[in-house]
Amino acid sequence: MRVIQRIRGYATVIGQARRHRGDLVGWLGRRPQIAAATVTYETALLFSNRLDPRLKELAELKTAGLVACQFCLDIASALAHTSGLTREQLVDLPRYRTSDAYTELERLVIAFAEAMTATPAVDLDELRASLLTHLTKAQLTELAAAIAWENQRARLNQGLGVRPTGMSDGLVCAMPEPRSAHLARPTEG
Repeated sequence: MRVIQRIRGYATVIGQARRHRGDLVGWLGRRPQIAAATVTYETALLFSNRLDPRLKELAELKTAGLVACQFCLDIASALAHTSGLTREQLVDLPRYRTSDAYTELERLVIAFAEAMTATPAVDLDELRASLLTHLTKAQLTELAAAIAWENQRARLNQGLGVRPTGMSDGLVCAMPEPRSAHLARPTEG
């Protein structure tokens, strides 16, 4: 059932594209092998549904914000709405540590996305252990793959100049986060 809901969500969101629709397809069309590999991996992630899709959406949205990919923020914000994330969750993403909008698990997922997106990836051992108290190894594998792929997507889109298409027009949209936001660690006091 999750797969059908996710496919419907993707179809709805892609149908909302209003401008620059051909940017990504135009670039990938120049290298069919890369386009085929991209579609294959996207499909594998779409059909991997051991992990709650809301958690994937949170992780991907945080990653897109940290990498500051406008296209990724556009599509991820729209997908977040279809998966049931709240307005407050999207707005509070940069300050997830102190926001009441998230559960403990959601905070861990966002922190994991933040740690995996940092270059080099940092503080993963403790986060992984904490996540494994809530998730199975299969779910954590799916989460890590989604975060890694979002990093790939975001950097490819930025490298090619893929622009937002308006999929999230009229909705609350997550914003790019300053580079220092994910490098700063909370102080203990």
